[in-house]
Amino acid sequence: MSTTLRPHDLIWLNARDALEDVTECWVDTVWHSGLPVVVRRDVDAQGRIPVGVRGMKRDQRAAGWVKAEAVVRVCSPESLVDPQTLLRSPFISQPPLQVALLLAQQAWPWTWGITGSTGYALATGIPVIHAASDLDLLIRAPQPLSRQALEKWQQQLTGGLCRADTQVDTPRGGFALNEWLRDGKALLKTSQGPQLVRDPWGREES
Repeated sequence: MSTTLRPHDLIWLNARDALEDVTECWVDTVWHSGLPVVVRRDVDAQGRIPVGVRGMKRDQRAAGWVKAEAVVRVCSPESLVDPQTLLRSPFISQPPLQVALLLAQQAWPWTWGITGSTGYALATGIPVIHAASDLDLLIRAPQPLSRQALEKWQQQLTGGLCRADTQVDTPRGGFALNEWLRDGKALLKTSQGPQLVRDPWGREES
């Protein structure tokens, strides 16, 4: 598959043994190729795609690798935010979807999507969310974004029906929006490891 994959994309593989270098024993009993894995940040000398495997329990998370030719389907976080799709979801009564629907019914100057357990539930139909679940969100930010606009987004999430966390994805890596707005700096997750930065887009260093 020639699609460019990005962190947080969900991907389906063509076979069980396409998942490589996973050491956690629970994966053998829980995961099969009918379930997606999530693209994570890492670098492989062999050019493989870094992925994470999700189990049915909260503490069941495993890291692995897959070859690009094993990918048969991709679901991006931003493909999950169509209001009509959210309304038709069997999970629409759950607080995370109610908050996501509120955001989806507004216009934003960026591309955004749903990740985490809510994104997984929307993509698979598997009921991994409940009334106390968090909502994990992703903003794609190839160019610097207005702090004022980001503060407006954050205000929509504060004191809502559920806890909501937004990761902002830049060309350099991803950072937690709440942390950056609060502290003026954030831990940027890059493929080479975390870096504490004030400007996640790197303008301070150019």
